[in-house]
Parts: sequence; C-alpha cells; structure tokens
Amino acid sequence: MTAASTAAAAGTRAGRPGAGAGPLDALFRPASIAVVGASARAGKAGHAMVQALRHYPGTLHLVNPRGGEVLGRPAITTLRDASDVDLAVLVVPPDAVPGALEDARDAGVRAAVVCAGGFAESGPAGAALQDRVVRVAQEAGIRLLGPNTSGFMNPVDRTTANFMPAVADLAPGSVGVVAQSGGVNLAVAFLLARAGVGLRLGVGLGNAVDVDFPEVLDHLAQDDATTAVGLHVEGVADGPALVAALRRTTARKPVVAFKVGRSDVSAFAQSHTGALTGSYAVTRAALQQAGAVVVDSLEEMVAALVALRAVRLPAAGDVGVGLLTGQAGPGLVVTDALGARGVALPTLTAATQERIAELLPPLTFQRNPVDTGRPSPTFGDVLRAVADDPAVDLVGVYALDEPGALDPVAALAPVAGRVLFASGGPADALAARRAALDAVGVPVLASPGDLATALAAVVSDARVRAVADAPPVPATRTVGRTLDEYEAKTLLEHYGVRTPARRVATDRAQARAALADLVRDGGRTVVKVLDTAVVHKSDVGGVHVGVHDAAGLERALDAIDAIPPAHAPAPAARRYLLEELAEPGAELIVGAVRDRVFGPVVLLGLGGVAAELGGEPVLRLAPLSVARSEEMVRALPATVLDGFRGAPPVDVAALAAVLRAVGQVVCDHADVTELDLNPVRMTADGPVVLDAVVVAPPKGDTCPA
Repeated sequence: MTAASTAAAAGTRAGRPGAGAGPLDALFRPASIAVVGASARAGKAGHAMVQALRHYPGTLHLVNPRGGEVLGRPAITTLRDASDVDLAVLVVPPDAVPGALEDARDAGVRAAVVCAGGFAESGPAGAALQDRVVRVAQEAGIRLLGPNTSGFMNPVDRTTANFMPAVADLAPGSVGVVAQSGGVNLAVAFLLARAGVGLRLGVGLGNAVDVDFPEVLDHLAQDDATTAVGLHVEGVADGPALVAALRRTTARKPVVAFKVGRSDVSAFAQSHTGALTGSYAVTRAALQQAGAVVVDSLEEMVAALVALRAVRLPAAGDVGVGLLTGQAGPGLVVTDALGARGVALPTLTAATQERIAELLPPLTFQRNPVDTGRPSPTFGDVLRAVADDPAVDLVGVYALDEPGALDPVAALAPVAGRVLFASGGPADALAARRAALDAVGVPVLASPGDLATALAAVVSDARVRAVADAPPVPATRTVGRTLDEYEAKTLLEHYGVRTPARRVATDRAQARAALADLVRDGGRTVVKVLDTAVVHKSDVGGVHVGVHDAAGLERALDAIDAIPPAHAPAPAARRYLLEELAEPGAELIVGAVRDRVFGPVVLLGLGGVAAELGGEPVLRLAPLSVARSEEMVRALPATVLDGFRGAPPVDVAALAAVLRAVGQVVCDHADVTELDLNPVRMTADGPVVLDAVVVAPPKGDTCPA
C-alpha cells in the first residue's frame, strides 16, 4: 500500500467530515444507510446488497415489508419508520422505485442508489417510468445514482453499496473509477486489486439520470485522498459539461480514459445504458484535449493508473524517457512499444555515457536504452546516471527478480517520483517487491508491455496539459443557407484565409471576360461548375484544370453543360466559376463539423497523393488557441511537414491560422453544421484553399445542436 493509500485508509468514518460536507458525501460517504428490498433469501439482489455492506460501520437499516431478520439483523417494514438516513439503496423492481423514492422523501433521505434495470434502456414504457423517477427525486431533493447500476464501492470508508458481495473485501487505496457501466466498474476494481492497487471510490453510473460524469469527477477532484481517476465512457449526453469537469479534474490529478465504440456497438450500448455511443473519434479527441490520458483497453487503463497514482510530471510538450534494463530482450520490447506510441528515447549526453562506461562492461549498450547485461552492484549508480541526464525526465526500469542480484528498493528509492519499475519472477516474491517499492512511491508493473503503457501514459499526461485552449465563444451570427464555393471562399477570406483570385460567370460571354481577366499575365485557370447541389464536382466532369485560351474554355464549358440534369441544375441555369491555378504543393483536408454532443470540431487530414500515407485525421474541439492549432499541424506525419515528394515544407504557423479560422467560422455561425476545405494546397507562399463548402440548413429548418 502506498503512503497515499495508507493515508486514505486511515481516513475512516471516525476521522472524516460529517456526511454532507461535499455535494455527494450523502451518497458516497453516508453516515447511515437504508437497504430497501433487503432479503433473507440467498440469491436475491437484496440479500447480496446486505452482504456487500457487512463491514459498513455506520447505522444500517434493512427494509422489508414482511419484517423479520436479514442476516441476523432486524428488518423494518417501511422506510418511513427510519430516521436520519443519508442514503437509501433501492433493491426493488422498477415499478416499485417511484413509491420507494416517495417513502425516502418522507423519511428525509438525501441520496439514493437505484439498482434495478428496466428503465429508458428497455424502451418507451421504461423511459416513461424513468421520467417519473427523476421527477420524484428532483421534487424531493434526493441525489440519485442510476438507475440500472450495480452501485458503488468506497473501501476507504467501508461503504460498498454494490450487489456483488466480494467488493466488501476490496483493499482501500487512492484510485477513483467512474464507469458508465456497473460491470466495468467492478471489472476495473478487481483488475486494480490484482495489480496490488487499492480503490478510493468506484462508481457505476448506469443510466445517469442525475449523478453523471461531471458530478463524480468534481467529487474526486476535490477529494485529497484520490490520486488518480479511471474513466470508462460508452456515450456522452453533455459533451461541454464533461470536458469542463475533466479540465477541472486534470488540473489537480491525472485521469485515464477508455472510450468504447471503435467498432459498431451503438445498438448494444443503447440497450445497455440508454445512451448512444456517438462519434468514437470525436469523443476520444475531446477527452484527450480536456487533459485525459486516452487508452485502448481496460488493461491499459490499469497499467496507466498504477503509474500515474504515484508519478506525475509537470506539464511539458517534450518529455524525455530513459530506459534501463537488466535484460536486453525485454528492453527491446519496451523500446519498440514506446516507439509505436510516439515516445522516442533521447540519446544520453557524452558525459552520461562516460559515467555509465565506468560502471558497466564495454559490450553493453549504453546510449538509451541502457542494458546492464544483468543486474549488478552498480545498477543503482547506473540508474542515477540515467536519471540525472539533462535529456531525461522519466525513467523506466525492467529487471527480472533474481535472488541476490538486485535490491530494487535501494536502487530505485533515490529517484522515486520519476521512475517506473517492471519485473518478472515468482508471484510471492513480486508481491513482496511491490509492497516494498509501493511504500517508497515507486510503481511496479507486471510486464514489459505494461511498463511501456505506463511510461507512455505519464508522458501523455504531461503533454496534454502543456497546451492551453481558447475559451468557448457564443455564436452570434448565421449564414442562412448552404453556401456555394464562391460564397464559401468569400466568407473564409473575411477570416484571413487565402483563396485563389476568381470570377463567377452566368453565361459564356461572362466566362470569356473572366478568363481574359485572370490570364492577363499568362497564367492558367481552373473552370468549375458552380452550384451547392454539386458537391463532388470532379466526379461529374465539373472541374477543368489548366485552361488558358478561348478554345480550352469552350471545351470546358461544353463539358460542364453536358453534365446530366440528375447531377447538376438544368443547363440554362448553370453557373461557372473561374479561378487562378494555384502553385504546386502537398494537399491536405481541413474541415469542421458541429458535433451533436461536443459542438464545433475541427479536422485536419491528408489529401491528394499524401493520403497514401494513411493515418487517422487530427480532431480538436473549437475554438482553437494558437498553441492548439499548431499542435494539430505538428501531429501530421513528419514526411508531410518536411515536404512530401518534393513539395514545399508545411508552414506550421500559416496552416494553423487556417485551422483557427475554420473553427471560428463554425463557432461564430450558429447554423453552420459543416465546413469542408478539400483540398488545401501547401504552396511555397503558404496554404491556399482550392475548394470550399459551407453547409447550413435553410432558414426555418432546425440546426442540430
């Protein structure tokens, strides 16, 4: 148990503030509990709940309409007979929940857990019942967890209101868990226990009709005994509220988040929690932008929490990792896994390498990672040399547990707070090592893979806090309808975005005059069909590049007029857009959407021939600060930033300005649902927008929130 865990465990009920000291203390730290639906019959949820509360030191009322005894305790027939109840745990069928809440109201209960399912997740009838439950709770001023939840676990205060009795024996600790699923809440708690980590508070939100992510995150942020938080997300109802709460929390302690939904599980998630999963990519981007370390599995979450509960670096965009291993093979595994996560190992300075050369045999690798061959008496000195290198902020150590070869506590304790340790060996020996190292603040991981995950998490936590975001701004304008390319580019120009010189023609005579104007200095033009109904112009023969004379113009106009009416307006109504041909360069895609959960989101992706490099687009919530927009650009592949296939290098500041402008357009205009700049060409003179679409519903139509 860590020092933080010991302190948390010491903060038992006798030493804590009275219930109600915090907004959710009546729920998570109650001085008295009533179990409504307590049952003497084994196998019943009401029986399991009473078993789970067997170590609860406060006043426990058991409520059963038949009275009698439950596990040796007398039961009262109605909650109205109880007094001074902070928390009512309702283990009753869904139809009985409203009446039970009314009894709780009359008894002065301040919080309730509703375990039953059969509410909004089950269909319209369940949704109507859920609305009734919410109404009763709100009128009574009762804070409500659930429905459709397994409950929560607070081992520190021995308050485990959960229908899995085994949670009563979970070790107290300093890690908080907020899970949308009660089952995931339990799964993470037991994974943490297997990793030797105790739990401060584990909460399954269920349908979250009242207490949701923001409330629990704020509760844990203000709890000094909580050192790190795990967050499991299926769907999000209020994106801005979650982002704001995450920012408040991550300013004080690390949060590790896992978003479900990489594959299509939306139908199952809706049946499970009554929430749609929403956009997987947008949600992950929002969580990370708000300061969370985003992982790909529950196992990765646990490895990250093992590390971050004890090791948190100052915010920094560049974090140097040193790696020391007693065996070369595992060191290579860690190095490879870190590289795949975008974490490079800086080369140690010449002075550091000289010091290491004095301590190790000559055939060992000494630049970073450092391989000692096997642990030796100089292992601790080598570790301190690596940790003292000016390029190293964090050190990972892997060494098998060889009896007599290494005293991990003596070697690692001097650099506690900056070092993570992983080992392999007999389970009993490793448990003893973990306890001893935990006591001095050194996290212990179970494998090379877990060590890489943990190191990457500590680096990510420092990086995500290093970039400040722009404050949200209210939308004050509308565009009224979807804009054609000419109008969209004109709007973008007002925001400082560079576009080619262009002219609109409604007939051939105007097109000839426009061509003469644009090619006056011997240039070339692009001739396009101009209409909001034609989104993919090149697919229907609506784009003609390199036109510079009358004959070429006539061929282009003939082709545009030949577009079938099914793809474009009738020929008599067609308009043409002529614009200067841009200089060559790599092509990117810039866009923005108004996400229904998180609001304006800006996208940056690869276009043209660079698209063959693959990779996911970069997504960030708008508005964008200068630092955030430049961070987006630097997330592009280095081959693109440096100039792909002979193209000019990307002007980071100029492209970042385009990203900020696009985000600002969507933030300023309440009805813009999508803005697409495809492509944006990176010329020697900076980015220029070659095509643009601004989408908004006609006036009178509803714009999605």
